[in-house]
Amino acid sequence: MPTSAPVDILAIAAHRDDVEQTCGGTLMAMQALGWRTGILDLTQGESGTRGTAAERLAEATEAARILKVSVREALDLPDGNVQNTLENRLKLAAVLRRLRPRVVILPYWQGRHPDHYTSATLGYEACFVAGLAKVVTPDAPDARPHRPFKILYASLYADVRPTFVVDITPHVEPRLQSLLAYRSQYANQPQGGGLFVPEEEIRERTLAHARHYGLLAGVRYAEPFVQKEISLVDDLMMLGVPSI
Repeated sequence: MPTSAPVDILAIAAHRDDVEQTCGGTLMAMQALGWRTGILDLTQGESGTRGTAAERLAEATEAARILKVSVREALDLPDGNVQNTLENRLKLAAVLRRLRPRVVILPYWQGRHPDHYTSATLGYEACFVAGLAKVVTPDAPDARPHRPFKILYASLYADVRPTFVVDITPHVEPRLQSLLAYRSQYANQPQGGGLFVPEEEIRERTLAHARHYGLLAGVRYAEPFVQKEISLVDDLMMLGVPSI
């Protein structure tokens, strides 16, 4: 049953397990600070090489428990064919109006999988549409307009320099466990063997990525993000990360 309780930070991704790979540690770090976090998966996994939509739902539910998010929902956009259409923008805008996040995390706008980079544009435009007072959203014609204050892009798998990183060192182990909750995807099996990372390498690869971005900022493990706008600094004395 969809919740009407608002969240502070909402991560939006194309597939169940995308958030776990790119910003799951950040969601845990923010939850530890007292913020309400949520995940919206745009598809349900019916077209994946491995697993069924029902299996992916059960795995996503377990991963959400590990990540300690307050809300996890999924839309019904076609898996493998996410399109930036008016209908889909309105579906997403309806969720944004109901959950009313201040911060939205989207996939980076370039990538190998079309669902990922399409979700970035779809998510941004839905955030804009959700704030238009005269736009009516499906199943919630009287929902109040809402536009998130900040849109961030999870850039872990993009070959770009991040705007900033988030220290996830205290959360790196449960972050890994949230990914491994997707047994249909990451347990060794013949189907799709050439497409998926072997189970015995997942830990090494996951920690290597997080260690790389942690080193950039002087912490052990981190997740990277990009924002399109310039940041405003009020106090130069509060800037982190030494320059030399």
